[in-house]
This record gives sequence, structure tokens and C-alpha cells, in this order.
Amino acid sequence: MLANLFQGSTVPVLEQVVNFAEARHGVLAGNIANLDTPGYKSRDLSPQLFQEKLKNAVESRRNRPDASEIGSPGLLAAPRTERADEFAAVSESLAGMLRHDGTDVSIENQVAEISKNQSMHNMAVSLLSQQFRLMRSAISERGV
Repeated sequence: MLANLFQGSTVPVLEQVVNFAEARHGVLAGNIANLDTPGYKSRDLSPQLFQEKLKNAVESRRNRPDASEIGSPGLLAAPRTERADEFAAVSESLAGMLRHDGTDVSIENQVAEISKNQSMHNMAVSLLSQQFRLMRSAISERGV
């Protein structure tokens, strides 16, 4: 029941954004740690590819006939595995997005990318927190 409540909100999308940001942060931190390692090639996860896959997953979720309302009976009655499969491709794509550059990247570029990535992570966590506050308010029937 609780999982169905989350599936009818933006929680699954925000969860994928947080997961991607965490994975990318690890890769970027590894680049900084190995900046002086001879022969090391910098790596990154493609935010554009992630956003494209996430957009496709959201659109397929939105195009379902029973997805017009958060509280529609069809959405709540649909099996959890069916909805989770829409975002499975996004999670699984993290492993395939690793790319190896032939050029070294400066520490300034790496720090700038980590900063942008941290901002995306903070925004997603903030939105998730707000979603949970709204759900708690709705459950307890009190104002935010």
C-alpha cells in the first residue's frame, strides 16, 4: 500500500536523480583522486544520456491510460513490478554510461562538474523532503 502511494508521486523520479548524482559523484571524485596517476584517463557518467532515459521513462509512465490522476484506482491497483520496470532501464543504464576520455581533464573542470552534480543532488533531496512532508501532512490531516 505504501509503495503504491509513492509510485503515484514524483518520488520514483527523484529517487533516480539522487541515485545518478551519487554514482556520478563517485566517478568524478575518482578522477580528482587519480589526477596525477600516470596514464589515467578521466571518466564520467553522461548527464544527457541519463536525462534522456529518465524522460523516456516518465513519458511512458505518463502515456499509460490509467496514469491521468495520482489517485486513480487503476494506478493504485496496478502491480508494483510493472511501474518499477519503467525506471529499471534508468537504473541499469548507469553501468553502461561510463566513458573513457583520451584527454586529461583539469582539476578546475572536475571541481566544476562536482559542484553542478552536488547542486542537482541537493535539489532532488530537497524536493523529496518536501514530497514526504506533504504526504505526512495529508496523512495526519494537518497543514504544512
